[in-house]
Amino acid sequence: MLAPYDAHADFEDRMDRTAAPTETYSATHHRKTTAMSEQITDFDMELGSGIAAFEAKHFARAAGLLSPLAEGGNAEAQYRMAIMAQNGLGMHENPLLAFKYMQAAAEAGLDIAQHGLGFMYLEGECTEKDPEKAAHWFTKAAEQGLAGSQTTLAMMYEEGRGVEMDSEQAKKWYRLAGFEER
Repeated sequence: MLAPYDAHADFEDRMDRTAAPTETYSATHHRKTTAMSEQITDFDMELGSGIAAFEAKHFARAAGLLSPLAEGGNAEAQYRMAIMAQNGLGMHENPLLAFKYMQAAAEAGLDIAQHGLGFMYLEGECTEKDPEKAAHWFTKAAEQGLAGSQTTLAMMYEEGRGVEMDSEQAKKWYRLAGFEER
């Protein structure tokens, strides 16, 4: 079993490596604790632990840690809660909760959530299918440089799905996504 990410220990280790060799333990310890209190909050620790649990696929633990943060408006926590609710990871599938959190994170400007919300609208997952709304959210994520959204948007322009068919717009988005001229 993977141990949860210990931000405090990681911070202590980084501070030990950056201490000047002439400093005494007392001066180093004071500098570390002062810097730590300024840099790492309980919120940061909870978010970091929740994300680490999510990435380690300990979804029930991740849901327990991230749920209060998501309810408090943290977009990173909302996005991960949406993924878990949509796919029944660490909880029962809950399409309404998935949509609620994905939309909130997207509206907060999180590019990957904008992409996720675009797919929800494109495929009709957790909400009604709406290609125009999908294009709107893919555009927001694409404008932030998310290559997957740029590619999807290019295909939508190429096919006229949710947007007017426009080969120049398709070429633009393919190019921005890193594809050669088609």
